[in-house]
Amino acid sequence: MSKKKKNQIGKIFTITGLLLFAAALALSAHNLWDGYRAEQSREKLLEEYSDKNQNISDEGEQAEESDGQIPDYQLNPEMEMPEVILEELGGVACIGILEIPAIDLKLPVLSEWSYPLLKKAPCRYSGSAYLDNLVIAAHNYRTHFGKLKELEVGTEVIFTDAAGNRFEYKVAAVEALTPQSVEEMTSGEWALSLFTCTLDGKNRVTVRCDFNDFTIVNFCYRMALNQL
Repeated sequence: MSKKKKNQIGKIFTITGLLLFAAALALSAHNLWDGYRAEQSREKLLEEYSDKNQNISDEGEQAEESDGQIPDYQLNPEMEMPEVILEELGGVACIGILEIPAIDLKLPVLSEWSYPLLKKAPCRYSGSAYLDNLVIAAHNYRTHFGKLKELEVGTEVIFTDAAGNRFEYKVAAVEALTPQSVEEMTSGEWALSLFTCTLDGKNRVTVRCDFNDFTIVNFCYRMALNQL
Protein backbone atom coordinates (compact mmCIF):
# COMPACT_ATOMS: atom_id res chain seq x y z
CA MET A 1 0.00 0.00 0.00
CA SER A 2 1.38 3.40 -0.97
CA LYS A 3 2.23 6.02 1.61
CA LYS A 4 -0.34 8.40 0.11
CA LYS A 5 -3.12 5.85 0.45
CA LYS A 6 -2.12 5.14 4.03
CA ASN A 7 -2.32 8.86 4.81
CA GLN A 8 -5.79 9.04 3.26
CA ILE A 9 -7.00 6.09 5.35
CA GLY A 10 -5.49 7.68 8.44
CA LYS A 11 -7.33 10.92 7.75
CA ILE A 12 -10.60 9.03 7.30
CA PHE A 13 -10.17 7.29 10.67
CA THR A 14 -9.26 10.59 12.32
CA ILE A 15 -12.27 12.39 10.90
CA THR A 16 -14.55 9.49 11.82
CA GLY A 17 -13.20 9.51 15.36
CA LEU A 18 -13.74 13.25 15.68
CA LEU A 19 -17.30 12.95 14.38
CA LEU A 20 -18.08 10.17 16.85
CA PHE A 21 -16.60 12.21 19.69
CA ALA A 22 -18.62 15.26 18.66
CA ALA A 23 -21.79 13.16 18.49
CA ALA A 24 -21.14 11.73 21.97
CA LEU A 25 -20.46 15.21 23.31
CA ALA A 26 -23.66 16.56 21.77
CA LEU A 27 -25.66 13.66 23.21
CA SER A 28 -24.20 14.24 26.68
CA ALA A 29 -24.98 17.95 26.48
CA HIS A 30 -28.54 17.17 25.37
CA ASN A 31 -29.02 14.74 28.27
CA LEU A 32 -27.67 17.29 30.75
CA TRP A 33 -30.03 19.93 29.38
CA ASP A 34 -32.99 17.54 29.59
CA GLY A 35 -31.97 16.70 33.15
CA TYR A 36 -31.85 20.38 34.08
CA ARG A 37 -35.30 20.98 32.62
CA ALA A 38 -36.61 17.89 34.44
CA GLU A 39 -35.38 19.31 37.76
CA GLN A 40 -37.08 22.63 37.08
CA SER A 41 -40.29 20.80 36.18
CA ARG A 42 -40.07 18.65 39.33
CA GLU A 43 -40.02 21.67 41.62
CA LYS A 44 -43.01 23.28 39.90
CA LEU A 45 -45.03 20.05 39.89
CA LEU A 46 -44.34 19.36 43.57
CA GLU A 47 -45.39 22.89 44.48
CA GLU A 48 -48.64 22.68 42.49
CA TYR A 49 -49.40 19.19 43.81
CA SER A 50 -48.85 20.33 47.40
CA ASP A 51 -51.06 23.40 46.96
CA LYS A 52 -53.93 21.47 45.35
CA ASN A 53 -53.67 18.39 47.51
CA GLN A 54 -53.51 19.96 50.96
CA ASN A 55 -57.14 19.26 51.87
CA ILE A 56 -57.17 15.77 50.35
CA SER A 57 -54.00 14.79 52.21
CA ASP A 58 -55.30 16.14 55.50
CA GLU A 59 -58.51 14.12 55.13
CA GLY A 60 -56.54 11.00 54.28
CA GLU A 61 -54.25 11.37 57.29
CA GLN A 62 -57.20 11.96 59.60
CA ALA A 63 -58.95 8.86 58.30
CA GLU A 64 -55.84 6.76 58.73
CA GLU A 65 -55.34 7.94 62.29
CA SER A 66 -58.93 7.22 63.35
CA ASP A 67 -59.18 4.31 65.79
CA GLY A 68 -59.81 1.09 63.92
CA GLN A 69 -60.91 2.79 60.71
CA ILE A 70 -59.78 0.87 57.64
CA PRO A 71 -58.95 2.97 54.55
CA ASP A 72 -61.27 2.56 51.59
CA TYR A 73 -58.58 1.01 49.42
CA GLN A 74 -58.18 -1.90 51.86
CA LEU A 75 -61.91 -2.61 51.70
CA ASN A 76 -61.96 -2.22 47.92
CA PRO A 77 -58.47 -2.73 46.41
CA GLU A 78 -59.92 -2.61 42.88
CA MET A 79 -60.90 1.05 43.29
CA GLU A 80 -59.21 3.65 41.12
CA MET A 81 -56.39 5.58 42.73
CA PRO A 82 -57.38 9.22 43.41
CA GLU A 83 -55.75 11.87 41.25
CA VAL A 84 -54.72 15.50 41.38
CA ILE A 85 -54.88 17.40 38.09
CA LEU A 86 -51.74 19.41 37.34
CA GLU A 87 -52.24 22.49 35.18
CA GLU A 88 -48.47 22.80 34.79
CA LEU A 89 -48.69 19.75 32.50
CA GLY A 90 -51.86 20.79 30.74
CA GLY A 91 -54.27 18.79 32.87
CA VAL A 92 -52.25 15.60 33.37
CA ALA A 93 -53.17 13.67 36.53
CA CYS A 94 -50.81 12.85 39.40
CA ILE A 95 -51.47 9.85 41.68
CA GLY A 96 -49.02 10.62 44.47
CA ILE A 97 -45.48 11.26 45.66
CA LEU A 98 -42.53 8.85 45.62
CA GLU A 99 -39.74 9.33 48.17
CA ILE A 100 -36.39 7.58 48.61
CA PRO A 101 -34.70 9.38 51.54
CA ALA A 102 -31.37 7.54 51.09
CA ILE A 103 -30.74 9.34 47.78
CA ASP A 104 -32.68 12.51 48.69
CA LEU A 105 -35.36 11.79 46.10
CA LYS A 106 -38.89 13.21 46.17
CA LEU A 107 -40.90 13.10 42.95
CA PRO A 108 -44.52 13.32 41.77
CA VAL A 109 -45.83 10.22 39.98
CA LEU A 110 -48.06 10.82 36.97
CA SER A 111 -51.09 8.61 36.41
CA GLU A 112 -50.20 7.45 32.89
CA TRP A 113 -46.96 7.19 30.99
CA SER A 114 -45.73 8.46 27.64
CA TYR A 115 -42.27 9.38 26.38
CA PRO A 116 -42.95 13.14 26.51
CA LEU A 117 -44.31 12.87 30.08
CA LEU A 118 -41.30 10.85 31.23
CA LYS A 119 -39.17 13.93 30.50
CA LYS A 120 -41.23 15.80 33.11
CA ALA A 121 -41.73 13.28 35.92
CA PRO A 122 -41.89 9.57 36.75
CA CYS A 123 -45.01 7.84 35.46
CA ARG A 124 -47.13 4.88 36.49
CA TYR A 125 -46.26 2.19 33.96
CA SER A 126 -48.85 -0.26 35.24
CA GLY A 127 -50.62 -1.53 38.35
CA SER A 128 -51.84 0.09 41.54
CA ALA A 129 -50.53 0.62 45.05
CA TYR A 130 -53.84 -0.82 46.25
CA LEU A 131 -53.32 -4.11 44.40
CA ASP A 132 -49.67 -4.40 45.49
CA ASN A 133 -48.36 -4.39 41.92
CA LEU A 134 -47.45 -0.77 41.18
CA VAL A 135 -44.76 -0.26 38.51
CA ILE A 136 -43.20 3.21 38.09
CA ALA A 137 -40.93 4.27 35.21
CA ALA A 138 -38.67 7.32 34.92
CA HIS A 139 -35.73 8.62 32.90
CA ASN A 140 -32.19 8.12 34.16
CA TYR A 141 -31.67 11.81 34.93
CA ARG A 142 -29.75 12.27 38.17
CA THR A 143 -32.78 14.03 39.65
CA HIS A 144 -35.14 11.21 38.56
CA PHE A 145 -34.08 7.53 38.60
CA GLY A 146 -30.41 7.98 37.71
CA LYS A 147 -29.33 6.80 41.17
CA LEU A 148 -31.46 3.65 41.35
CA LYS A 149 -28.44 1.43 40.81
CA GLU A 150 -26.93 2.83 44.02
CA LEU A 151 -29.76 1.50 46.20
CA GLU A 152 -29.04 -1.38 48.55
CA VAL A 153 -31.31 -4.14 49.79
CA GLY A 154 -33.31 -2.83 52.74
CA THR A 155 -33.37 0.81 51.57
CA GLU A 156 -36.61 2.59 52.49
CA VAL A 157 -38.99 3.63 49.70
CA ILE A 158 -42.21 5.56 50.40
CA PHE A 159 -45.21 6.21 48.18
CA THR A 160 -48.00 8.50 49.41
CA ASP A 161 -51.14 8.56 47.30
CA ALA A 162 -53.37 11.56 46.60
CA ALA A 163 -55.66 10.60 49.50
CA GLY A 164 -52.81 10.70 52.00
CA ASN A 165 -52.40 6.93 52.33
CA ARG A 166 -48.75 6.13 53.01
CA PHE A 167 -47.16 2.94 51.66
CA GLU A 168 -43.78 2.03 53.11
CA TYR A 169 -41.55 -0.40 51.25
CA LYS A 170 -38.02 -1.72 51.43
CA VAL A 171 -35.76 -2.62 48.51
CA ALA A 172 -35.68 -6.40 48.06
CA ALA A 173 -33.63 -6.68 44.87
CA VAL A 174 -31.88 -4.63 42.18
CA GLU A 175 -31.66 -6.27 38.76
CA ALA A 176 -31.18 -5.56 35.06
CA LEU A 177 -33.90 -6.52 32.59
CA THR A 178 -33.97 -6.28 28.81
CA PRO A 179 -36.46 -3.99 27.05
CA GLN A 180 -38.27 -7.15 25.91
CA SER A 181 -38.95 -8.32 29.49
CA VAL A 182 -42.31 -6.55 29.76
CA GLU A 183 -44.12 -9.55 31.23
CA GLU A 184 -41.41 -10.02 33.86
CA MET A 185 -41.57 -6.31 34.72
CA THR A 186 -45.34 -6.36 35.23
CA SER A 187 -45.77 -9.87 36.62
CA GLY A 188 -47.25 -8.55 39.88
CA GLU A 189 -44.82 -10.57 41.97
CA TRP A 190 -43.55 -7.43 43.73
CA ALA A 191 -45.52 -4.81 45.66
CA LEU A 192 -43.56 -2.01 43.95
CA SER A 193 -41.17 -1.94 40.99
CA LEU A 194 -39.13 1.06 39.82
CA PHE A 195 -37.21 1.05 36.56
CA THR A 196 -35.17 3.22 34.24
CA CYS A 197 -32.83 2.82 31.26
CA THR A 198 -29.13 2.13 31.67
CA LEU A 199 -26.90 4.85 30.22
CA ASP A 200 -26.40 2.88 26.99
CA GLY A 201 -30.15 2.23 26.74
CA LYS A 202 -29.68 -1.53 26.30
CA ASN A 203 -31.18 -2.66 29.62
CA ARG A 204 -33.49 -1.50 32.39
CA VAL A 205 -32.22 -0.96 35.93
CA THR A 206 -35.05 -2.40 37.99
CA VAL A 207 -35.61 -2.03 41.73
CA ARG A 208 -38.00 -4.51 43.33
CA CYS A 209 -39.65 -3.62 46.63
CA ASP A 210 -41.64 -5.44 49.30
CA PHE A 211 -43.65 -3.91 52.11
CA ASN A 212 -41.61 -3.20 55.21
CA ASP A 213 -42.42 -5.00 58.45
CA PHE A 214 -44.24 -2.02 60.00
CA THR A 215 -46.68 -1.78 57.09
CA ILE A 216 -47.53 -5.47 57.33
CA VAL A 217 -48.02 -5.33 61.11
CA ASN A 218 -50.12 -2.16 60.84
CA PHE A 219 -52.38 -3.73 58.20
CA CYS A 220 -52.91 -6.85 60.32
CA TYR A 221 -53.66 -4.69 63.36
CA ARG A 222 -56.34 -2.73 61.51
CA MET A 223 -57.94 -5.86 60.15
CA ALA A 224 -57.99 -7.38 63.64
CA LEU A 225 -59.66 -4.27 65.08
CA ASN A 226 -62.28 -4.40 62.36
CA GLN A 227 -63.22 -7.93 63.42
CA LEU A 228 -63.89 -6.87 67.04
